[in-house]
Amino acid sequence: MITPEHLTQYILQAMPDAEVTVTDKTGTSDHFILRIVSDAFAGKNPLDRQRLVYQVLNEPMSDGRIHALEIRTETKS
Repeated sequence: MITPEHLTQYILQAMPDAEVTVTDKTGTSDHFILRIVSDAFAGKNPLDRQRLVYQVLNEPMSDGRIHALEIRTETKS
């Protein structure tokens, strides 16, 4: 399991300008909805944005702390 705060820290380490909202979808601390607003997504298509997020969260995804994610990405501008 992983906390929403820890998930936010992973994102902010890679995207310091990000505004991150984490929702524990099932209350089991392993299914989350992420909403990330960052200029790091500028010029990237939706698939590349999701790949970037998965790359950032590779460690907790690989060790099983995250079972499922819904990812919503936006740019600030």
